[in-house]
Amino acid sequence: MLKSDMHSHLIPGIDDGSPDMATSLKLVKGMAELGFSKLITTPHIMWDMYKNSRETILQKLELLRTAVQSDNIPVEIHAAAEYFLDDHVAGLLKNNEPLLTISGNMVLTEFSLAYKPHGIKDILFDMQMQGYQPVIAHPERYIYLQQSKEFYEELKDIGCLFQLNVLALTGHYGKAVQELAQYLIKKKYYDLAGTDLHHAGHLQALRNPSMIQQLRKLMESGVFRNPDI
Repeated sequence: MLKSDMHSHLIPGIDDGSPDMATSLKLVKGMAELGFSKLITTPHIMWDMYKNSRETILQKLELLRTAVQSDNIPVEIHAAAEYFLDDHVAGLLKNNEPLLTISGNMVLTEFSLAYKPHGIKDILFDMQMQGYQPVIAHPERYIYLQQSKEFYEELKDIGCLFQLNVLALTGHYGKAVQELAQYLIKKKYYDLAGTDLHHAGHLQALRNPSMIQQLRKLMESGVFRNPDI
């Protein structure tokens, strides 16, 4: 497996991931049993729904770390964020507010799953001008890009990294998402992989033998940077 996961929602009660500490501990323990030794959890910062901040995320990370240590779960836990590219994030950049990074200068970003976004290149450019490396979360899930795949090329051309949701490999999010994931793999566009773990159902799906086999091949090919984070 990956050993290091850079996309999950494990901090309790902060977004649409784990609702409470007991659930968080079950999920973290389950990840450890799957062979993960480092988890970089990434709560949503999506101002219309999840008004999280750097400060609140780091405060709640410490609570989770303490609970994990008390339960003697052998996993290293860090936190970044999954930034929805909206006016709030544009404002953070305008005010030079520090962003949470996955590793080094890498910032996990997302945009609408429902419709093609406008104006996100400006936000990504501002992010880069402040020394950050944008990482596009789960690009295979933007199924409306099936008819305009050139947008993927545009994002790669401006220097974005792409992160695969590993469950997409077996159709967990539907056939269209699975097909886009295979397209992006063939294009060699992926740079990182993450579980995007939200709940016990995802944990169970991560045990899928087909997914594990495909992921192992990708890891052996050296596609992913996860070992370096």
